[in-house]
Amino acid sequence: MCAHQPSCSRTDSPAPHVAAAHPEQGWNLLCDGTIVFDDTGELLPDGRVVAPHRADVRRLTVAA
Repeated sequence: MCAHQPSCSRTDSPAPHVAAAHPEQGWNLLCDGTIVFDDTGELLPDGRVVAPHRADVRRLTVAA
């Protein structure tokens, strides 16, 4: 049985999975009610916000 709230039909992983994808709008709804944005920010079901946590572009390695 799924331990996510609200429950989902996928039980092979403890991590939340995408319940509704909206790539054209830049966000996905996870099965636990979290909204994840393409910029890595999150809006949690209780209304809390997780700010975008992008990598510092000066630290990225460029393959030639």
